[in-house]
Amino acid sequence: MTRRAVSRKRRAAPGAGPGEQADWDHVAQKRRKAPPEKKSMVFYLKTRELKAQDDPSYHRLLRGCAAQALPGILKEREFQLGTLNKVFASQWLNHRQVVCGTKCNTLFVVDVQTSQITKIPVLKDREPVNTTPQSCGIHAIEINPSRTLLATGGDNPNSLAVYRLPTLDPVCVGDEGHNDWIFSIAWISDTLVVSGSRDGSMALWEINDEVLNKCNFQHSHSRVPVYAHIYHKALKDIPKESSNSSNCKVRALAFNSRKKELGAVSLDGYFHLWTAEYTLAKLLSTKLPYCRENVCLAYGLEWSVYAVGSQAHVSFLDPRQPPENTRSVYCREQGSGIRSVSFYEHIITVGTGQGSLLFYDIRAQRFLDDCTGYLNGSKSKGEALKLTTGKGWLNHNDMWRNYFSDLDCCPNAVYTHCYDSSGTKLFVAGGPLPTGLHGNYAGLWS
Repeated sequence: MTRRAVSRKRRAAPGAGPGEQADWDHVAQKRRKAPPEKKSMVFYLKTRELKAQDDPSYHRLLRGCAAQALPGILKEREFQLGTLNKVFASQWLNHRQVVCGTKCNTLFVVDVQTSQITKIPVLKDREPVNTTPQSCGIHAIEINPSRTLLATGGDNPNSLAVYRLPTLDPVCVGDEGHNDWIFSIAWISDTLVVSGSRDGSMALWEINDEVLNKCNFQHSHSRVPVYAHIYHKALKDIPKESSNSSNCKVRALAFNSRKKELGAVSLDGYFHLWTAEYTLAKLLSTKLPYCRENVCLAYGLEWSVYAVGSQAHVSFLDPRQPPENTRSVYCREQGSGIRSVSFYEHIITVGTGQGSLLFYDIRAQRFLDDCTGYLNGSKSKGEALKLTTGKGWLNHNDMWRNYFSDLDCCPNAVYTHCYDSSGTKLFVAGGPLPTGLHGNYAGLWS
C-alpha cells in the first residue's frame, strides 16, 4: 500500500484519536516547502566569484586576457648596475628577486623592490684557468623544476656551476666537460641538466644525492663554502652536430617536459631534436628557414611548438610536421637580430638588438597593435606595439669615441627577459649590441 493511500485511510478512520491526528499534522508541516530565504545581491555575486575561482577554465581565460592586455600598460623602472658589462641571462628567484649573469662573469641578485644589488661568488675549477674579460661570460641561468637548484656558468665559462636554492649556497662544479664557452643550459629533471657549448657538443650532468650529501658534509665541517666537482655523464655518447659545417655551435636549448624532448639550435642554421630522459638520443635535424644569427629558442607547451629567433624573423617549428610547414614572422628590425624570445600564454615576447620588445599573438597570428581597439577585440589594425628600453649605462671608451660618438644614443640589445610567476612583471636586461662597447641595461616593466 502506498504512503498516499495510507494517509487517506488514516484521515478517514472514524476512530482516530487526538494523539494520532497531532502526529500526522506534525509530519505534514515538515513536508511543506519552506518559503525561500531572502538574500542580498552581494551574496549572489560573491557566490559566483567563489565558484569561478575553483574553475580551471576560468583561470586560463583570465590569464589569457591578462597576457594580451598587459603589454599595452607596462611602465618601465630602470636599475643602476654600476659598471657591469652586458646582462646575458636572468631568472626570477621569487616575487621580488631576480638572478642575473653578465659578460664580465658576474653573478648577482637584484631586489626589484629596493633596487639592491648582491653579488654571488662564482665557482672555480679544480685547476685555475686563465681567462680575459673579453673571452668569458655567463650566458645561461636555469632553475630545476622543483626550484631547489640553479645551474649557470662558472668562473671558467666552459664549466657548469650549480647552486642550492633559496640560499644560493654552492653545490658543485662540472668541469672538463667542454673546451669552449657554455652558451645554454636546460634541466630535463630535478637532478639531470644539459649544457650546450660553443664547441658543438652537449654534456649531461647528474646532481644526485651523493653530491648533495657530500656538499652538506663539507659545509658542516668548514666555515668556508666548499663544493664538489662532478664529471659529465656519458659525453662520448652525445655526438656533435654533423651538418657539414664548422659553425655548429650549440647556441640555445629548450625542453619539452610533456614529451621529454630537448630542442637545440646551432649557429649553422639547424634545429635538432633529442629524446631526453636518462641520456640523449638524436631524433631529427632540420634546416631552419632563416639561418643567420639563430641565437635564442623557447618552447610553448600549450602550443607544442618551438620558437626560434634569427636575424629578423621568429620561426615556429612543430617537430611532427614537415619542415615546409614551418611558419615565420618578420620582426621589422632587419640587421639587429632577435636576441631573446619567450612564451607566456598565447603571447610570444620578442627582444631585439635595437632595444625593442614586440608581442606576437600566436592565436591571431599577428603582433599586438598599439591601439585600444585590438586589445578590446576589434579587428582594426594599427601600428605594432613596441616597447623601447631606457638608456642604461655606457662606458665612453675608445671604441665608442672612434665609431659611435656621433650617435645620440646607442640602443641596448634585449639579451634576456623573463616574466614573474604572476605574469604581471617583466624583467628586461641587456646592453649595447656591438662587441667592443661596454655597458648595461636592466629594468622592471610592470
